[in-house]
Amino acid sequence: MAIHKIQINDFVSDDYELIAVHSSLDDYKLAYMLNKELGVQLSKNLAYVEIAIPEGKSAFSNYIFDDEKNDVVWTLIENKTTIINSNKQTTSLFEQVDITVFLLPEFKKADYLIKIENIDYGFDSESIIDKIQEIKNVTTAYAIDITNLKSKNNLIF
Repeated sequence: MAIHKIQINDFVSDDYELIAVHSSLDDYKLAYMLNKELGVQLSKNLAYVEIAIPEGKSAFSNYIFDDEKNDVVWTLIENKTTIINSNKQTTSLFEQVDITVFLLPEFKKADYLIKIENIDYGFDSESIIDKIQEIKNVTTAYAIDITNLKSKNNLIF
């Protein structure tokens, strides 16, 4: 009997666009402004995106919109979260340490990421980036090249 090995690359597809957003807005305010500017309907996803690290699990808040008409899935996700690491042996409140975890550590300055899945070749990401940059309190937005991304597996959710 032949053994067939399945590689992780069999499941990773590059038919998505990734946009980094630098903004001081809260996630719900940014989602509202994106809905208004881009004509999407992002809504809070109750399932957090979790990443396990040695200190514990981190949970990233996200908003999702499944555009069934165009067969495109939009996800707004925070890039940075904080977990509290407390040693089980200590009893003091002051011995707790806050640990900052990034979804994409290569882009630590990006506050949010927008993942747009199932796009085709006619997708115009530049016009979307221009509309995002027009939002008040958005410092900048830019496309991320996903071909050389080391933490690409964190985007599988």
